[in-house]
Amino acid sequence: MKNFEHVDAPDLPTAVELLDAPQVRPIAGGTDLLTEMKARIAAPERLVNIKTLRELKGIDESGDRIRIGALTTLAELETHPLVESRVPILAQAASQAATLQLRNSGTVGGNLCQQVRCGYYRHRDVDCWLKGGEKCFAWNGDNRHHAIFGGSGCIAVHPSDLAPALIALDADVRVVGPDGERTQSLESIYKLPEEGRRQRTTLANDELIAEVSIPQPPQGAEGVYLKAMERATWSFALVSVALQLAWDGDRVDDASVVMGAVAGIPWRIEAGEMLLQGQALNEDLIDRVAEISVANASPFAHNGYKVPLARNLVRRALRELASSHPSS
Repeated sequence: MKNFEHVDAPDLPTAVELLDAPQVRPIAGGTDLLTEMKARIAAPERLVNIKTLRELKGIDESGDRIRIGALTTLAELETHPLVESRVPILAQAASQAATLQLRNSGTVGGNLCQQVRCGYYRHRDVDCWLKGGEKCFAWNGDNRHHAIFGGSGCIAVHPSDLAPALIALDADVRVVGPDGERTQSLESIYKLPEEGRRQRTTLANDELIAEVSIPQPPQGAEGVYLKAMERATWSFALVSVALQLAWDGDRVDDASVVMGAVAGIPWRIEAGEMLLQGQALNEDLIDRVAEISVANASPFAHNGYKVPLARNLVRRALRELASSHPSS
Protein backbone atom coordinates (compact mmCIF):
# COMPACT_ATOMS: atom_id res chain seq x y z
CA MET A 1 0.00 0.00 0.00
CA LYS A 2 1.37 3.42 -0.97
CA ASN A 3 1.55 6.27 1.53
CA PHE A 4 -1.49 8.55 1.66
CA GLU A 5 -2.90 11.49 3.58
CA HIS A 6 -5.89 10.83 5.87
CA VAL A 7 -8.22 13.78 6.57
CA ASP A 8 -11.29 13.85 8.81
CA ALA A 9 -14.25 15.71 7.29
CA PRO A 10 -15.82 17.98 9.94
CA ASP A 11 -19.04 18.40 7.97
CA LEU A 12 -20.64 17.40 4.68
CA PRO A 13 -19.86 20.60 2.69
CA THR A 14 -16.20 20.34 3.70
CA ALA A 15 -16.12 16.67 2.73
CA VAL A 16 -17.32 17.59 -0.76
CA GLU A 17 -14.68 20.34 -1.02
CA LEU A 18 -11.93 17.93 0.05
CA LEU A 19 -13.01 15.43 -2.61
CA ASP A 20 -12.67 18.02 -5.38
CA ALA A 21 -9.10 17.09 -6.31
CA PRO A 22 -7.31 14.36 -8.27
CA GLN A 23 -6.45 11.09 -6.52
CA VAL A 24 -8.82 11.65 -3.60
CA ARG A 25 -11.32 9.08 -2.34
CA PRO A 26 -13.88 9.06 0.48
CA ILE A 27 -13.62 6.32 3.09
CA ALA A 28 -16.13 5.06 5.65
CA GLY A 29 -16.11 1.33 6.41
CA GLY A 30 -13.28 0.81 3.92
CA THR A 31 -14.09 -2.87 3.41
CA ASP A 32 -13.70 -2.55 -0.37
CA LEU A 33 -11.38 0.43 -0.82
CA LEU A 34 -8.69 -0.78 1.58
CA THR A 35 -8.62 -4.13 -0.20
CA GLU A 36 -8.02 -2.32 -3.49
CA MET A 37 -5.30 -0.20 -1.95
CA LYS A 38 -3.48 -3.17 -0.43
CA ALA A 39 -3.51 -4.87 -3.82
CA ARG A 40 -2.23 -1.66 -5.48
CA ILE A 41 -5.35 -1.51 -7.67
CA ALA A 42 -6.21 1.90 -6.23
CA ALA A 43 -3.60 4.36 -4.97
CA PRO A 44 -5.32 7.56 -3.78
CA GLU A 45 -3.06 10.28 -2.42
CA ARG A 46 -5.69 11.39 0.09
CA LEU A 47 -8.52 9.64 1.93
CA VAL A 48 -11.36 11.80 3.22
CA ASN A 49 -12.79 10.15 6.31
CA ILE A 50 -16.57 10.65 6.31
CA LYS A 51 -17.29 8.41 9.33
CA THR A 52 -17.23 11.66 11.32
CA LEU A 53 -20.47 12.85 9.66
CA ARG A 54 -23.22 11.96 12.13
CA GLU A 55 -25.85 13.44 9.80
CA LEU A 56 -25.28 10.50 7.44
CA LYS A 57 -26.14 7.90 10.06
CA GLY A 58 -29.38 6.40 11.32
CA ILE A 59 -32.71 4.94 10.24
CA ASP A 60 -36.04 6.68 10.83
CA GLU A 61 -39.45 7.50 9.39
CA SER A 62 -40.02 10.85 7.75
CA GLY A 63 -43.58 11.38 6.51
CA ASP A 64 -44.46 8.58 4.15
CA ARG A 65 -40.85 7.46 3.65
CA ILE A 66 -38.21 5.46 5.48
CA ARG A 67 -34.88 7.27 5.63
CA ILE A 68 -31.58 5.39 5.82
CA GLY A 69 -28.33 7.32 6.26
CA ALA A 70 -25.54 6.31 3.90
CA LEU A 71 -23.21 5.55 6.84
CA THR A 72 -25.66 3.11 8.40
CA THR A 73 -23.90 -0.23 8.70
CA LEU A 74 -25.25 -3.40 7.14
CA ALA A 75 -25.54 -4.94 10.60
CA GLU A 76 -27.72 -2.03 11.76
CA LEU A 77 -29.84 -2.33 8.64
CA GLU A 78 -30.28 -6.08 9.11
CA THR A 79 -31.57 -5.83 12.69
CA HIS A 80 -33.42 -2.52 12.80
CA PRO A 81 -37.08 -3.03 13.88
CA LEU A 82 -38.43 -0.57 11.30
CA VAL A 83 -36.63 -2.33 8.44
CA GLU A 84 -37.60 -5.79 9.67
CA SER A 85 -41.27 -4.87 10.03
CA ARG A 86 -41.87 -2.59 7.02
CA VAL A 87 -39.34 -3.68 4.37
CA PRO A 88 -38.16 -7.18 5.36
CA ILE A 89 -36.75 -7.78 1.87
CA LEU A 90 -34.05 -5.21 2.72
CA ALA A 91 -33.23 -6.89 6.04
CA GLN A 92 -32.91 -10.19 4.15
CA ALA A 93 -30.53 -8.64 1.61
CA ALA A 94 -28.40 -7.02 4.33
CA SER A 95 -28.15 -10.30 6.25
CA GLN A 96 -26.70 -12.00 3.16
CA ALA A 97 -24.42 -9.19 2.06
CA ALA A 98 -21.22 -10.28 3.81
CA THR A 99 -19.80 -11.96 6.87
CA LEU A 100 -20.92 -10.62 10.25
CA GLN A 101 -17.56 -8.95 10.76
CA LEU A 102 -17.86 -7.08 7.46
CA ARG A 103 -21.49 -6.18 8.09
CA ASN A 104 -20.42 -4.45 11.29
CA SER A 105 -18.07 -2.21 9.28
CA GLY A 106 -19.53 -1.97 5.79
CA THR A 107 -21.96 0.87 5.11
CA VAL A 108 -25.03 1.25 2.93
CA GLY A 109 -23.35 3.83 0.71
CA GLY A 110 -20.24 1.70 0.33
CA ASN A 111 -22.23 -1.39 -0.56
CA LEU A 112 -24.12 0.49 -3.27
CA CYS A 113 -20.93 1.93 -4.80
CA GLN A 114 -18.48 -0.96 -4.40
CA GLN A 115 -16.23 -2.12 -7.20
CA VAL A 116 -16.55 -5.36 -9.13
CA ARG A 117 -15.01 -8.64 -7.92
CA CYS A 118 -13.73 -9.77 -11.32
CA GLY A 119 -10.42 -11.63 -11.01
CA TYR A 120 -8.90 -9.69 -13.89
CA TYR A 121 -9.82 -6.34 -12.34
CA ARG A 122 -8.59 -7.45 -8.92
CA HIS A 123 -5.21 -8.61 -10.25
CA ARG A 124 -2.64 -5.86 -9.82
CA ASP A 125 -0.69 -6.86 -12.94
CA VAL A 126 -3.63 -7.07 -15.34
CA ASP A 127 -4.42 -3.85 -17.21
CA CYS A 128 -8.06 -4.65 -17.94
CA TRP A 129 -10.50 -2.35 -19.75
CA LEU A 130 -12.15 -1.16 -16.53
CA LYS A 131 -8.77 0.03 -15.22
CA GLY A 132 -8.03 1.90 -18.46
CA GLY A 133 -6.68 -0.93 -20.58
CA GLU A 134 -7.67 -1.86 -24.11
CA LYS A 135 -9.66 -5.04 -23.54
CA CYS A 136 -11.85 -6.99 -21.15
CA PHE A 137 -10.01 -10.26 -20.67
CA ALA A 138 -13.13 -12.02 -19.41
CA TRP A 139 -14.81 -11.94 -22.83
CA ASN A 140 -12.64 -14.84 -24.02
CA GLY A 141 -11.21 -15.89 -20.66
CA ASP A 142 -12.55 -16.95 -17.28
CA ASN A 143 -16.13 -15.63 -17.36
CA ARG A 144 -17.78 -18.09 -14.96
CA HIS A 145 -19.04 -15.29 -12.71
CA HIS A 146 -19.74 -12.67 -15.35
CA ALA A 147 -22.75 -11.05 -17.00
CA ILE A 148 -25.49 -12.75 -18.99
CA PHE A 149 -27.28 -9.46 -19.71
CA GLY A 150 -26.19 -6.04 -20.90
CA GLY A 151 -22.84 -6.41 -22.63
CA SER A 152 -20.42 -3.48 -22.52
CA GLY A 153 -16.67 -2.85 -22.53
CA CYS A 154 -16.57 -4.67 -19.17
CA ILE A 155 -18.72 -7.74 -18.46
CA ALA A 156 -18.08 -7.99 -14.71
CA VAL A 157 -21.27 -8.02 -12.65
CA HIS A 158 -22.36 -5.52 -10.05
CA PRO A 159 -21.79 -7.22 -6.67
CA SER A 160 -24.18 -5.32 -4.37
CA ASP A 161 -26.84 -7.24 -2.45
CA LEU A 162 -28.60 -4.11 -1.23
CA ALA A 163 -29.02 -2.50 -4.65
CA PRO A 164 -31.49 -5.04 -6.16
CA ALA A 165 -33.62 -5.00 -3.00
CA LEU A 166 -33.64 -1.20 -2.78
CA ILE A 167 -34.48 -0.82 -6.46
CA ALA A 168 -37.33 -3.30 -6.01
CA LEU A 169 -38.57 -0.99 -3.24
CA ASP A 170 -38.39 2.07 -5.56
CA ALA A 171 -35.74 3.72 -3.40
CA ASP A 172 -34.41 7.21 -4.00
CA VAL A 173 -30.97 8.55 -3.09
CA ARG A 174 -29.99 12.03 -1.97
CA VAL A 175 -26.72 12.94 -3.67
CA VAL A 176 -24.58 15.82 -2.39
CA GLY A 177 -21.91 17.52 -4.48
CA PRO A 178 -20.27 20.89 -5.18
CA ASP A 179 -23.39 22.12 -7.01
CA GLY A 180 -25.67 21.33 -4.08
CA GLU A 181 -27.86 18.29 -3.66
CA ARG A 182 -30.38 16.39 -5.71
CA THR A 183 -32.71 13.46 -5.22
CA GLN A 184 -33.04 10.77 -7.86
CA SER A 185 -34.04 7.14 -8.08
CA LEU A 186 -31.36 4.71 -7.00
CA GLU A 187 -31.88 2.81 -10.24
CA SER A 188 -30.93 5.89 -12.26
CA ILE A 189 -27.45 6.24 -10.74
CA TYR A 190 -26.43 2.91 -12.31
CA LYS A 191 -25.35 2.79 -15.92
CA LEU A 192 -23.33 0.25 -17.84
CA PRO A 193 -19.74 1.47 -18.30
CA GLU A 194 -18.76 2.91 -21.64
CA GLU A 195 -15.79 4.58 -23.31
CA GLY A 196 -15.17 7.87 -21.52
CA ARG A 197 -17.00 6.70 -18.34
CA ARG A 198 -15.48 3.46 -17.16
CA GLN A 199 -17.53 3.09 -14.02
CA ARG A 200 -20.94 1.75 -13.04
CA THR A 201 -22.51 4.85 -11.56
CA THR A 202 -23.20 8.34 -12.85
CA LEU A 203 -21.77 9.89 -9.68
CA ALA A 204 -18.88 12.32 -10.04
CA ASN A 205 -15.74 11.85 -7.93
CA ASP A 206 -16.72 14.74 -5.67
CA GLU A 207 -20.29 13.55 -5.09
CA LEU A 208 -21.53 11.45 -2.18
CA ILE A 209 -24.69 9.49 -1.50
CA ALA A 210 -25.97 11.07 1.72
CA GLU A 211 -29.05 8.95 2.30
CA VAL A 212 -31.44 6.43 0.83
CA SER A 213 -35.19 6.84 1.20
CA ILE A 214 -37.91 4.28 0.56
CA PRO A 215 -41.64 4.94 0.14
CA GLN A 216 -43.70 3.16 2.77
CA PRO A 217 -44.97 -0.03 1.09
CA PRO A 218 -48.75 -0.40 0.86
CA GLN A 219 -50.49 -2.50 3.47
CA GLY A 220 -49.98 -6.20 2.82
CA ALA A 221 -47.05 -5.76 0.42
CA GLU A 222 -44.52 -8.58 0.56
CA GLY A 223 -40.98 -9.09 -0.62
CA VAL A 224 -38.27 -11.71 -0.71
CA TYR A 225 -34.55 -11.64 -1.50
CA LEU A 226 -32.90 -14.86 -2.62
CA LYS A 227 -29.22 -15.39 -3.34
CA ALA A 228 -27.39 -18.34 -4.87
CA MET A 229 -23.75 -18.66 -3.78
CA GLU A 230 -20.86 -21.03 -4.36
CA ARG A 231 -20.37 -21.60 -0.62
CA ALA A 232 -23.01 -22.26 2.02
CA THR A 233 -21.42 -19.86 4.51
CA TRP A 234 -20.99 -16.68 2.47
CA SER A 235 -19.68 -15.50 -0.86
CA PHE A 236 -20.67 -13.02 -3.54
CA ALA A 237 -23.81 -13.91 -5.47
CA LEU A 238 -23.79 -16.09 -8.53
CA VAL A 239 -27.34 -14.85 -9.08
CA SER A 240 -29.69 -12.98 -6.77
CA VAL A 241 -33.35 -12.01 -7.10
CA ALA A 242 -35.28 -9.28 -5.30
CA LEU A 243 -39.05 -9.65 -5.66
CA GLN A 244 -41.52 -7.16 -4.18
CA LEU A 245 -45.29 -7.52 -4.67
CA ALA A 246 -48.27 -5.39 -3.67
CA TRP A 247 -51.65 -7.14 -3.66
CA ASP A 248 -55.24 -6.33 -4.55
CA GLY A 249 -57.05 -9.27 -3.02
CA ASP A 250 -55.65 -12.38 -4.68
CA ARG A 251 -54.22 -10.46 -7.62
CA VAL A 252 -50.89 -8.70 -8.00
CA ASP A 253 -51.45 -4.96 -7.92
CA ASP A 254 -47.80 -3.98 -8.45
CA ALA A 255 -44.61 -5.97 -8.99
CA SER A 256 -40.87 -5.34 -8.96
CA VAL A 257 -38.41 -8.00 -10.12
CA VAL A 258 -34.72 -7.10 -9.97
CA MET A 259 -31.77 -9.46 -10.44
CA GLY A 260 -28.27 -9.10 -9.12
CA ALA A 261 -24.98 -10.60 -10.34
CA VAL A 262 -26.31 -11.08 -13.88
CA ALA A 263 -25.24 -7.75 -15.41
CA GLY A 264 -22.89 -4.84 -14.89
CA ILE A 265 -25.69 -3.06 -13.02
CA PRO A 266 -28.72 -4.30 -11.05
CA TRP A 267 -31.00 -5.73 -13.73
CA ARG A 268 -34.74 -5.01 -13.70
CA ILE A 269 -36.94 -7.64 -15.37
CA GLU A 270 -39.61 -5.36 -16.82
CA ALA A 271 -41.23 -8.06 -18.96
CA GLY A 272 -41.78 -10.19 -15.87
CA GLU A 273 -43.23 -7.25 -13.96
CA MET A 274 -45.71 -6.57 -16.77
CA LEU A 275 -46.80 -10.22 -16.84
CA LEU A 276 -47.54 -10.17 -13.12
CA GLN A 277 -49.57 -6.97 -13.19
CA GLY A 278 -53.22 -7.59 -12.30
CA GLN A 279 -52.87 -11.37 -12.34
CA ALA A 280 -53.54 -14.12 -9.80
CA LEU A 281 -50.27 -15.80 -8.88
CA ASN A 282 -50.72 -19.40 -10.00
CA GLU A 283 -48.19 -22.02 -11.14
CA ASP A 284 -48.73 -21.31 -14.83
CA LEU A 285 -48.04 -17.59 -14.37
CA ILE A 286 -45.01 -18.35 -12.21
CA ASP A 287 -43.53 -20.51 -14.97
CA ARG A 288 -44.19 -17.85 -17.61
CA VAL A 289 -42.54 -15.12 -15.55
CA ALA A 290 -39.55 -17.35 -14.81
CA GLU A 291 -39.09 -18.11 -18.51
CA ILE A 292 -39.44 -14.54 -19.70
CA SER A 293 -36.98 -13.37 -17.03
CA VAL A 294 -34.11 -15.05 -18.90
CA ALA A 295 -35.47 -14.80 -22.45
CA ASN A 296 -32.86 -12.19 -23.46
CA ALA A 297 -29.89 -13.72 -21.67
CA SER A 298 -26.64 -14.02 -23.64
CA PRO A 299 -24.24 -16.18 -21.65
CA PHE A 300 -20.55 -16.59 -22.41
CA ALA A 301 -18.57 -19.78 -22.77
CA HIS A 302 -18.35 -20.58 -19.07
CA ASN A 303 -21.40 -19.00 -17.39
CA GLY A 304 -24.33 -20.65 -19.15
CA TYR A 305 -25.32 -22.21 -15.82
CA LYS A 306 -26.53 -18.77 -14.73
CA VAL A 307 -29.51 -18.93 -17.10
CA PRO A 308 -31.31 -21.90 -15.45
CA LEU A 309 -30.10 -20.70 -12.05
CA ALA A 310 -31.72 -17.29 -12.57
CA ARG A 311 -34.88 -18.85 -13.98
CA ASN A 312 -35.25 -21.18 -11.01
CA LEU A 313 -34.47 -18.46 -8.47
CA VAL A 314 -37.26 -16.27 -9.91
CA ARG A 315 -39.59 -19.27 -9.80
CA ARG A 316 -38.67 -20.00 -6.18
CA ALA A 317 -39.17 -16.38 -5.12
CA LEU A 318 -42.62 -16.24 -6.72
CA ARG A 319 -43.63 -19.53 -5.11
CA GLU A 320 -42.54 -18.27 -1.70
CA LEU A 321 -44.71 -15.18 -1.95
CA ALA A 322 -47.62 -17.14 -3.44
CA SER A 323 -47.55 -19.58 -0.51
CA SER A 324 -47.31 -16.80 2.09
CA HIS A 325 -50.17 -14.71 0.68
CA PRO A 326 -53.40 -15.72 2.44
CA SER A 327 -55.64 -15.05 -0.58
CA SER A 328 -53.55 -17.07 -3.05
